[in-house]
Amino acid sequence: MNQIQSVHNKLIKIITTLQSKKGREEQNQFLAEGIRTCQTLLDSPLQFINLYTTEKMFSEAKKIADEKYIIVVSDAVMKKLSPSTTPSGVLGVFAIPAKKIPSVLKAGLVLAHVSDPGNMGTLIRSAIAFGFPQIIIVEGCDPWSPKAIQATAGTIGFAEIVHLTWSDLKNHQQRPPLAALVPTGGIAINQISKNILLIVGNEAHGIPAPWLKECVYLITLPMPGKIESLNAAIAGSIALYLSISQ
Repeated sequence: MNQIQSVHNKLIKIITTLQSKKGREEQNQFLAEGIRTCQTLLDSPLQFINLYTTEKMFSEAKKIADEKYIIVVSDAVMKKLSPSTTPSGVLGVFAIPAKKIPSVLKAGLVLAHVSDPGNMGTLIRSAIAFGFPQIIIVEGCDPWSPKAIQATAGTIGFAEIVHLTWSDLKNHQQRPPLAALVPTGGIAINQISKNILLIVGNEAHGIPAPWLKECVYLITLPMPGKIESLNAAIAGSIALYLSISQ
C-alpha cells in the first residue's frame, strides 16, 4: 500500500497546486473529487494519473481503481489536497488533453465568456447528455477547475474541449451557422436547422453586441410565465434539448 502522511511531502505540494489555474497549466493535470466523479472519469478516455484516498475510504477506492494507482493519505493531507471545505476522502488526478483546433467544427455548444464554473460544468454535462461532445470555449472560466469538474460529474472526460478566440470561431472554414441564445427578441429554436453552434453567453452581460451581429440566428426560449430570464445553465440546457427534439 502506497502511503503519504506528511503535508510537506513534495508530491503533495505539487498536487496542491492543481487547485489553481496556473498549477493546472504547469502540470497539465486536474483534480476530481468524489467516488462517482472519479469513477466516471476512469471510464472515459482521459489519462488517469493517481487516486488519493483516506484510510477510511480505501476499500471504496479499490472498487474503482487498481491498487497500484492508489495513494493512502492522512486526513490532514487530504484536507490540504482537497479544494472542498468538507473533503469526500477520494481525490483523483487526471491529465488535461492537449489543446487542438479541429479541421471541422460540429454542431453543438459554444460557451462564450461563461464565468461561473458551476454553470460551465452543468452545460458541459448537458451537452454530453444530449449528444454534443465537441464543446467550444471562448474565454470565460477554466473548464478544468475543481468546481467545473464537480458540476460535470466527471462527464467532461467524454467531451472534446476546444478553446478558440471569437475571431477563430467566426472565421473557421468548416463550421455550422452560429446561433446565439438571447433573453428576448429571437426566434424559436424549432424554426431553424438542428445543425447549429448554439452560443451561451456570460451570466450577467450575455453575448457581446458585435458578436451577436455576426450570428446567423438569434434564439429565444418561449417563457409564458412571469420570468424575464433563466440561469445560463438552465437556459442553455433547455435549448440543447429542444435542438434534438425537433
